[in-house]
Amino acid sequence: MTDSKTQNIDNEKRNLYVSSKKSSLKKIFIPQKNISRRLSLTLGVTAFIVILLIWSWLTYGKIVGSMFVPTPSSTFSAMLTMFSSGFWSDISITVYRVMVGFIIALIIALPLGILIGAYKPIAAFFEPVFSFIRYMPASAFIPLFIFWIGIGESEKIAVIILGSLPQLVLMIANDIRNVDKSLVEVSYTLGANTFNVLWKVILPKSLPDVMNTIRIVLGWAWTYVVVAELVGASSGIGFGILQAERTFQIDRIFVGILILGFIGLIVDSFLTFLNKMLFSWNF
Repeated sequence: MTDSKTQNIDNEKRNLYVSSKKSSLKKIFIPQKNISRRLSLTLGVTAFIVILLIWSWLTYGKIVGSMFVPTPSSTFSAMLTMFSSGFWSDISITVYRVMVGFIIALIIALPLGILIGAYKPIAAFFEPVFSFIRYMPASAFIPLFIFWIGIGESEKIAVIILGSLPQLVLMIANDIRNVDKSLVEVSYTLGANTFNVLWKVILPKSLPDVMNTIRIVLGWAWTYVVVAELVGASSGIGFGILQAERTFQIDRIFVGILILGFIGLIVDSFLTFLNKMLFSWNF
């Protein structure tokens, strides 16, 4: 009799544990529901571990040949060799090109995007032009930029500006337009003038979205710099990748790609943190 009661208690505990697990999962998997920072970090690290395990399984298990995909250990060894032979300078020049080109594009795009998003006549004049330019691949202009500017730093920076500027302008304009119209109408009802509506209502409400736009387009800028460095360059991460491709050093190509990803992740995390710190009320 005692054993039966004990078994029933164990079954009840097990059922309670299973049901609590199910309820916890239901609480987590709610659309747009926030999760704890600890859980978010754990899931992010787990994703990278899974990718590393799959990479190791494919390479160490000889499923994919080393000529096509190097092992994690050979990639790490190549990275150490590259850093000891001056790869830092290639990284620094690439970061410099991206940041200079992107900041110039942002200085132009920010006021233009605000004006296009806020005022219909300005939008009617500028938006078709930037929409037209947006569909022109920045890489297609590299031969022209080399002819017009040369193969110096200005040419690489010009590619980044051309690739980033139209995207920034149109996306910032869209962020401005997405401000709830009821906020604008209430502001006018309370006696605000057009200047105050723009600077005290529309801009504060749209700035978190503008910051997200900056973060997204900055990621695209990294692709433009690699394309620019593949043609007519003598330094930079893209140039290093091209040199490794010519000598069939696949592990060095992987190092260049991974370094680009890590730099992007660091910059992206910083901008996300900055967005939450400056506009904590929006999160």
